[in-house]
Amino acid sequence: MTTLEKQYREELVPKLMAELGITNKMAVPKLLKVVINCGLGEALKDKKIADKVVEQLGLITGQRPVVTKAKVAISSFKLREKDIIGVKVTLRGKRMYDFISRLVGIALPRVRDFRGIPTKGFDGRGNYTMGIVEQTIFPDLEYAVVDRVRGFEATFVTTAEKDEHAKKLLQLLGMPFAA
Repeated sequence: MTTLEKQYREELVPKLMAELGITNKMAVPKLLKVVINCGLGEALKDKKIADKVVEQLGLITGQRPVVTKAKVAISSFKLREKDIIGVKVTLRGKRMYDFISRLVGIALPRVRDFRGIPTKGFDGRGNYTMGIVEQTIFPDLEYAVVDRVRGFEATFVTTAEKDEHAKKLLQLLGMPFAA
C-alpha cells in the first residue's frame, strides 16, 4: 500500500465524511482510475512516432500503454480504418496513487509560472480531466528520449456524484486547484 493510499484510508475518509455530511463509510467518494491519453495526429505520416510515445508514457506511468486505432475511415482527415491515432494508459491501485503523488509533488511544481490547475475540467458527473502541455515536466524522462514536446490528457475518474465532492476529494489528495 502506497503512502497516499494509506493516507486516504486513514485520514481523508473521516475528513470527507465530516465535511460532506456522509454517515456511511462506503459512500465516501474515492478515486477509481486515472486514464492518460495522448493523441497522435502526426503518426499518420510516420509510424515510428507511436513507438516513441509508447516508450515515453511507459516511463512516466510505469505501465505499458495501449495503442489506439481508428474505428472508421474519414477521408477529409486522410484517415483509414485501423490507422494509429493515439496512445492511452489506464492506471488503477498502487500505480494510480504513485502517479498522482509524482504529478502533484514533483511534476506540477516544475511547470513555469504555475498558478494552480483550472477547475473547469469537471464533467458534471464527478470526473476531472486536465491537460498537461509537456511530458518533460516528469523527471522520469531523460531528455535524450524526448524527440519532440508533446502534451497529453489525464482523466481522474471518481465515484463522486457531484463535482463539488470530486473537487474536495482531489484537493485532499493534493491537487492544487487555482483560486
